[in-house]
Amino acid sequence: MKLLWRVAKEAKKYKGLLLLGGLCTIALTFLNLTAPNLLSQIVGIVERGADEDGVSEAVRLALMLLALYAGRVVFRFLASYIPHVAAWNLVQDIRMKVYNHIQGFSMKYFHDKQTGDLMSRVVNDTATFEALYAHIIPETVTNAVTLIGVTVILFTRNPRLALMTCIPIPFILIAGWILMKKVRPMFRQMQKALGGLNSQLKDNFSGIQEIQAFCQQENESGRVREKAKDFTFFMLRALKYSAVFHPSVEFLTSLGTVIVIGYGGFLAINDGMSLQDITAFLFYLALFYAPITSLANLVESAQSAIAGTERVLEVLDYEAEIADKPGAADLPAVKGHIVFDNVSFNYIDDVPVLENISFEAKPGQTVALVGPTGVGKTTMIQLAARFYDPVQGMIRVDGQDLRDVTQNSLRGQISMVLQDTFLFNGTISANIAYARPAASDDEIRSAARTAGIYDDIMEMPDGFKTEVGERGIRLSGGQKQRVAIARAVLRDAPILILDEATASVDMQTEAQIQKAIQNLSGSRTVIAIAHRLSTIKNADLILVLAEGKIVQRGTHDELVAQPGVYQDLCKVQEQGARLVGA
Repeated sequence: MKLLWRVAKEAKKYKGLLLLGGLCTIALTFLNLTAPNLLSQIVGIVERGADEDGVSEAVRLALMLLALYAGRVVFRFLASYIPHVAAWNLVQDIRMKVYNHIQGFSMKYFHDKQTGDLMSRVVNDTATFEALYAHIIPETVTNAVTLIGVTVILFTRNPRLALMTCIPIPFILIAGWILMKKVRPMFRQMQKALGGLNSQLKDNFSGIQEIQAFCQQENESGRVREKAKDFTFFMLRALKYSAVFHPSVEFLTSLGTVIVIGYGGFLAINDGMSLQDITAFLFYLALFYAPITSLANLVESAQSAIAGTERVLEVLDYEAEIADKPGAADLPAVKGHIVFDNVSFNYIDDVPVLENISFEAKPGQTVALVGPTGVGKTTMIQLAARFYDPVQGMIRVDGQDLRDVTQNSLRGQISMVLQDTFLFNGTISANIAYARPAASDDEIRSAARTAGIYDDIMEMPDGFKTEVGERGIRLSGGQKQRVAIARAVLRDAPILILDEATASVDMQTEAQIQKAIQNLSGSRTVIAIAHRLSTIKNADLILVLAEGKIVQRGTHDELVAQPGVYQDLCKVQEQGARLVGA
């Protein structure tokens, strides 16, 4: 009931449509309850003998029955279509609510989540709301109203015979309760298995080149088969219980019909019960057991819907670790003065990633972060953009603690070029303009020139209208990275963050990008991560990290002259360059 109440609150927006659908359902039920009475009256006329008045009455009743059936067509359409309109619009709203909620989660949430499972929650699990509002709830109301109405009519006509019709009901209810207990966990596991299958498929399609390159088609096919088998296993277990339950219910309802016919015949012989009453009882008996059987079917559907709803609410109930505090102000236009004040951070408790990091990047300065892989360089820039919050210390931009301002106003003043370049499936022009959708074609072309990608684009058959494919698969690694740099340039933010911005380009292209970055230097604050030390020689401040701490700081000339990590890195890269040259 708690779950259903939560779901009901989501549907308040469409209560008018749902109420109208409910009224149409009640009207349809009323017509269904009226039809057997008209049929029994016609049978009564035939039983008494058809004189002229009887024939006229029978014709009148037949016309009324025809009008009733026509009205039933109209109300059945309305009772079916209107709830579907409300339900599918509700599904759309829920999907957007879940998607928008996920969009607001911090990066930590996605560390142990599979994309395919999240997609399944947004698409498949939310679809269960349609079943709930367009089928389960309306049909439950219809069946309940029908059952009450038929029960009243049957007991009004003949209480003793009506009592006989109720004999199978306790057994049907017990069977339904057992089914609910057995099937619900199966459907929950089935929805989870479907999410796992989606995740495996998404990973495999994204990594199809690697699968083929390493000849792993057979192994990956086996993994997909295992995921598909899990889904099939839980589905078949649920269907096994259903396969036992539904014939059992049909047998119990048939047993009730036999009891009524037998006892009705006894009453007809001994108590003079009329054929008209027995016929009416049989007509109403079909209406009496139909909702009971239907309710049993709805129990099964409800378990699937509830399982999907639970998975949706799990997402909606999750509170993001990084959120705007109440009353957080928008960060005004900044100059780009960044301060890390004794910042420490860890992803896992008691496993420090950064310890006591303190430095200052003044407006217009370029600060470079260098050091071996895994020392926390990327974590630092993610903290600067507030994808995470430090566990100790404070990060300020122009004197404002990042936790006191809204995330969007902060990130709106930062341009980022990440090491793992991501391009959306669309044109090159659209990917560059993603940073500023209102940018003109001239601005997009200017940004492309700055990033050194303009000539490459113009050599493509469709130029800026070239489709890049999923994740930019139609472009080379260097081209993708330069498109990403063009995107960051177009944003024209006061803070520019570069995470290995030249990692996937050749020496000539690197020189072009370096020139572009140098042109940007001085006009904005730049924080750059680089493994190629040649790219950060002109940085105003170089921070050398080791084991999550700043172990050296200074300019290139200062650091290369003193023994330490930076000098060692320079020597290693010089040796590597000589080997390549040789």
